[in-house]
Amino acid sequence: MRSFSFIFKQFSRSVLLITGFAFLVSSAHAQADAAKGEALFKANCTACHKIDQQLVGPALGPTITDEKDDKFLVKWIQNNQALMASGDQKAKGVYNKYNQAAMTVFSQLSEADVMNIITYARTEWKTMQAPKPGVTGTPVATGPSNVLVFLLIGIVLLAFVIIIVLNKVTSTLERLLLKNKGLFVEEEVKVAGVDRVAQVKNLLKNKKLVFFVLLVGTLALGSWTWESLWNTNVHTGYQPVQPIKYSHELHAGIMKIDCQYCHSGAYKSKNASIPSLNICMNCHKVIDRGLNAKEPSVEIKKIYDALGYDPATQKYDSTKARPIQWIRIHNLPDLAYFNHSQHTKVGNLKCQTCHGPIQEMKEVYQYSPLTMKWCIQCHKRTNVDFKGNAYYTNLEQVHKLLSENKKVTAAMMGGIECGKCHY
Repeated sequence: MRSFSFIFKQFSRSVLLITGFAFLVSSAHAQADAAKGEALFKANCTACHKIDQQLVGPALGPTITDEKDDKFLVKWIQNNQALMASGDQKAKGVYNKYNQAAMTVFSQLSEADVMNIITYARTEWKTMQAPKPGVTGTPVATGPSNVLVFLLIGIVLLAFVIIIVLNKVTSTLERLLLKNKGLFVEEEVKVAGVDRVAQVKNLLKNKKLVFFVLLVGTLALGSWTWESLWNTNVHTGYQPVQPIKYSHELHAGIMKIDCQYCHSGAYKSKNASIPSLNICMNCHKVIDRGLNAKEPSVEIKKIYDALGYDPATQKYDSTKARPIQWIRIHNLPDLAYFNHSQHTKVGNLKCQTCHGPIQEMKEVYQYSPLTMKWCIQCHKRTNVDFKGNAYYTNLEQVHKLLSENKKVTAAMMGGIECGKCHY
């Protein structure tokens, strides 16, 4: 019995010791500050990494979450070169996994700083993975379906047939009535190809038929006019021929290059911006042809010609440089104001919400109608993320002042922002 008590006591001590170590480890993780990590992430990591998407480097959210060894992560982020030089096989495996792309050394970051970044990445990724209530899909403005159109045409044709049949029945009944009364009805002798004018005149005398034709004609003309006016300046499917056949399917789809890499303005300004050819040259200074192609690409050569670049000498001749005349696809009327940054940051919308499956387009075309109705549908169904947004934080403070009957000025409501007047 004593031996059993002794063994139980030793076992209890071991359990308490392990629990204590686990608590210390969890406490150390809990001490990491996600808010500080966000600031450090934006200052040091955003050039190469995003939380949920691959940029230059892998998406940090799933990568860091899957890696449980925090000590390895700290050493890798601080100085991955020294870690590989020490012979660490795990570090060499990571290096080979990502095509032997060297990562920047961040020796200036302390262990606490790195843990803050790791905590932020894991927290943000967990938040992104959580299901969001509200929008279940992209609202799409649709017109009448083909089934409805064919149904209406069928109803019109059926009504036309019914009128003709009723007209025949009426004529037959009239003749029978006259015959029963002893009145002789002379049958008209119809000769093919003779007196067509007389037949048309007889049809025109049929008031029911004339009324029906006028009614159908008025409805058809009115529907055509309404459809034409409704679709004025709606260019869904518009796909002009561009000076360079740039494939989004290849770059954004197959190679998974983030939209922000080329269209950097979409996240910080009104316009998404067309990337300069210097952005293209970040890759195409080395890549001059497609995979397994024996000859240089004709489309890539157009980039070289526009920049006055000689791939043989790798030098630029500014006298030969000329701008690329891209053709704008998505146009809004002057009366409409659209800001990309408001939608990508506040609305947290992806590019595909408006531009469709851009990653599948060999050549870009206008996917959405971009009408007022389409925008309003989206605004009605999309939830706004208030968390950490300065605009809504200020709006909340304004509401608080109003509830306390305190003074609220137009400036406090954003009335002195440049974009209110100058857009």
